[in-house]
Amino acid sequence: MLMAESSDPPGIDRQLMAGVPPFPAGSLVMLGNWQDPPFNRWAFQHLRELIPTARITRGTGRVLRLPRAERDISALTFRSAGRELTVGQMLTETDTDGFLVLSRGSIVCEQYFNGMTPDTPHLLMSVSKSVVSTVGGILAGRDMLDVSAPVEKIVPELTGTSFQGATVQHLLDMRTGTHFDESYDNLDADVRTYERVYLWRPDGHEPRPADAIAYYATLHNDGEHGGPFRYRSILTDVLGWVIERAGGGRLHDLIARLLWQPMGAEFDAEITVDAHGNAMADGGVCATLRDVGRFGLLFAAGAAAGRVRRHRVVSAAWIRDTIAGAPDGPEAFLAAEDAPGFPAGAHYRNCWWVHEPAIPFFEAAGINGQHVFVHVPSQTVVVKLSTWPTALSPKIKITTDAARAIAGALGSGRI
Repeated sequence: MLMAESSDPPGIDRQLMAGVPPFPAGSLVMLGNWQDPPFNRWAFQHLRELIPTARITRGTGRVLRLPRAERDISALTFRSAGRELTVGQMLTETDTDGFLVLSRGSIVCEQYFNGMTPDTPHLLMSVSKSVVSTVGGILAGRDMLDVSAPVEKIVPELTGTSFQGATVQHLLDMRTGTHFDESYDNLDADVRTYERVYLWRPDGHEPRPADAIAYYATLHNDGEHGGPFRYRSILTDVLGWVIERAGGGRLHDLIARLLWQPMGAEFDAEITVDAHGNAMADGGVCATLRDVGRFGLLFAAGAAAGRVRRHRVVSAAWIRDTIAGAPDGPEAFLAAEDAPGFPAGAHYRNCWWVHEPAIPFFEAAGINGQHVFVHVPSQTVVVKLSTWPTALSPKIKITTDAARAIAGALGSGRI
């Protein structure tokens, strides 16, 4: 086990919520400040103390062993934005809490910072979307979910809402006509109401729906279903409801039974829920570093992808579809109002960001620096859990360039 020293940057109070209560006012992490620095450094590792969560149990099955083949990759150099950096510098500059590199199923590098330990569940933010979509893919592989079906066929309560006529695939690919403002720096954006509904922010005096399901009915469309890619987290929450109805259970139980246990998870995970027990499918999963790595391995194993110990977990067809994308996927991606700066041919499919489908190189990503990179030729998985001080940051490019360099070096045998 490679355990790194704390990398708390200047100004971080290492005594947040530490010691014996009562805690000094300046060290209290609360619902009103937990997403802001320095409080997020503590909160992302203790979310169950702030927001209700449902347990994603690992069950009693055998843990998937991850052999250790550790190498010192901290001195590996790469270029990003005109600079030459080492992996060690990248970890320091990008507010890292946990960092894991797997190559062909073995641990190459495992490091923890800022109090995180191997059994600490860390908030995954929108990496959760890829976890949830994979459960949808498992159901599709069992003919329990038709992703081409209109959502109201599966959840009749969506009839008459803005989602009527959208297919499950439209939800998976962020291509419904739904209006949803997810501007994190706009205090009046839709995302602020949605966070109050999901108990992620304190309630003020403004009226709001009682739960997530009631909130979905308040949304309207500003475009046609099947149009350009537009990133809106609420679509994955609606997807979670569809998956629950198709799978016949609550989302946390489906994740546990269909994914977490079959993939050989080492620890329980958890997911935040609203006041009526509806899971936040788009960003509420918390899991340990190694278990997130095990999840990534399902997509990285080349011809054996989707299998664990010869047992099929995710269908190969689902993984191939994720990488290939829709026929018009790249065009829909580029047609976004704020098109991401990805390489030509990139697309968003099944809640994964596919940078280079020809390689393939793709990722699950969440705000504040949560990443699972998958490089299929080298069967490399790079997991980075972080607490950026802001939701979005140029640090994403440094992190992505580092992951590419690590995969390239492992694939070529340079490390």
